[in-house]
Amino acid sequence: MIILLGWTGLAALFVRATQRTAAGTAPQAAPFLGGGTPDAHAWQRYHFRPYTMTLVFIAFEMEMMFMYPWAVVFVSEGIKALAEMGMFLAILSVGILYGWREGVFRWQ
Repeated sequence: MIILLGWTGLAALFVRATQRTAAGTAPQAAPFLGGGTPDAHAWQRYHFRPYTMTLVFIAFEMEMMFMYPWAVVFVSEGIKALAEMGMFLAILSVGILYGWREGVFRWQ
């Protein structure tokens, strides 16, 4: 353990000793953007539209993933398992209704 810490410290000292310092002015230190400054932040230029479709996919995928084992348990548990699956599907339907409200199911 001490050898590992020693090598890590030695590597850190080596990097610190061989590191160059930035000796430029503010315009030289700015990132190259083709000669101009950005008008908007990078996150404002892109809208992540597949988000709602991904939500709906996950809702359907979770439903199918848990319905197969539930079918096996339903035989032994009966009405209790039916009530639990009803609650689970109700929670997932909230995500599906949100996707419907956002227009995921409309063809464009």
